[in-house]
Amino acid sequence: MGKLDGKVALVTGSGRNIGRATVLKLAAEGANVVVNSRANQAEAEAVAQEARALGVQALAILADVAQQDQVERMVAHAMSTFGHIDILINNAAIRPHKPFLEITRQDWETVRGVVLDGAFYCTRAVIQNMAAQNYGRIVFFTGEGAFAGSAQRAHVSAAKMGLVGLARSLASEFAPQNIRVNVISPGSIDTSRANPEWYQGRTPSATGIPLGRQGMVDEIAATCLFLVTEDGGFITGQTLHVNGGTAYH
Repeated sequence: MGKLDGKVALVTGSGRNIGRATVLKLAAEGANVVVNSRANQAEAEAVAQEARALGVQALAILADVAQQDQVERMVAHAMSTFGHIDILINNAAIRPHKPFLEITRQDWETVRGVVLDGAFYCTRAVIQNMAAQNYGRIVFFTGEGAFAGSAQRAHVSAAKMGLVGLARSLASEFAPQNIRVNVISPGSIDTSRANPEWYQGRTPSATGIPLGRQGMVDEIAATCLFLVTEDGGFITGQTLHVNGGTAYH
């Protein structure tokens, strides 16, 4: 018996890295899963196949979370297959670096569209069903840049911090429907970087981390698992900083 037997989890941006690890962690506990990628069907299907090998059902669905119509089609597909969605992990994000004085309105809207609007669209698409079934678990991802301040990422930090406010409000509003909403703020995590040009001169590393190493994607996935199972049953509206002891001033 797994901790999530019979549950269905949708994880956005789950073709690789933290998203992939989270899909597999939830699947290992019995959850049927929806793997989402913006454009890479082969990558998403490969993760879905890994999940199926763990004995659960899995869908691989392409959708750009910044596009509400695509989100709604993805959720409709998942609902028609499984009948319900119990867990939503809003993982999809982009993290471009750009000096504030060079950020255009389009830059601002592109980041907000994926990070904040995308999380809103996904949550809005599933939460009514969650409320009707009196059960739901939602996780958002922010980042240490939003709390510590990160030069050349004002648009990312602003959108990420917006998720904290969204989570706190939803946690309060939907607690009576047994929906718990939390935020994970990962520190520097050892992942592959799809856009290495964003990290020139500031490659993520273990520098300044008291534990002396970067975090691993499985450690973030384990935090997700904790928050969506009854192990974290009295936690809602909170932000967990999974960062190896990094302090913000």
